[in-house]
Amino acid sequence: MTLIEAGVLFGAAVLAGALNSVAGGGSFISFPTLVKVGHVPDVNGSATNTVALWPGSAASVGAYRRELSAQRRVLFPLGAASLFGGLAGAELLLGTPEVTFQRMVPFLLLFATLLFTFGGNVTNWIRARTGRSAAGNGHPSAKTLIGVSLIQIATAIYGGFFGGGIGIVMLATLRLMGMDNIHEMNALKNLLATIINGVATLTFILSGAVWWPQALLMIAGAIVGGYGGAYYARKIDPRLVRRFVILVGFTMTFYFFFFRK
Repeated sequence: MTLIEAGVLFGAAVLAGALNSVAGGGSFISFPTLVKVGHVPDVNGSATNTVALWPGSAASVGAYRRELSAQRRVLFPLGAASLFGGLAGAELLLGTPEVTFQRMVPFLLLFATLLFTFGGNVTNWIRARTGRSAAGNGHPSAKTLIGVSLIQIATAIYGGFFGGGIGIVMLATLRLMGMDNIHEMNALKNLLATIINGVATLTFILSGAVWWPQALLMIAGAIVGGYGGAYYARKIDPRLVRRFVILVGFTMTFYFFFFRK
């Protein structure tokens, strides 16, 4: 890896960290950059990308302590589902042949991009169908909680395997559970994502799947982006940030479908 490539990788991590703290979608930039500029194989790239971006997401949980205290009843079942699913997804990734994963990457990017693009519409549709009040009762029935936990297991498996767009899926799932307070939803979503990526990170580290020079460089960049870049990104119209992420997502998808060698 040359000095220029290291600079590009660091810059991509800064941008990814800033986007994740504001709108999400940072992996659309960090993962392809790892593969093409960092010269990391796809499976190792997905693992390294998870490790690189995890500290930033974990740091955001502390800011939501008050909101999380209101959701203690659902923390254990959804946390356990996230732990189990994240571990299963990480093991599934490590057991996937490189050639097979390379063929899957364009479809995974397309799926994640579509989730990011239309996830808000899906969430609003679920909200309209459930007809919950703005406050939300915050007390799902046991049957609802079991159903949501099963959905969370599937979401966590995808998260441990690739992870693009899992935040959108979890927000929609929490709507099904009856939650409407966006701050409490974001708090729970961030915690569950941290659990998913945390157990996946540990699995990838223990398996030796992480390319550490690239990972350490991107960890530093993601931290800079999360704490510094987000300050400036918040001054930009959120719709413009979202459109930029969508443009990058579809561009990377197109590239991996038609120009990836």
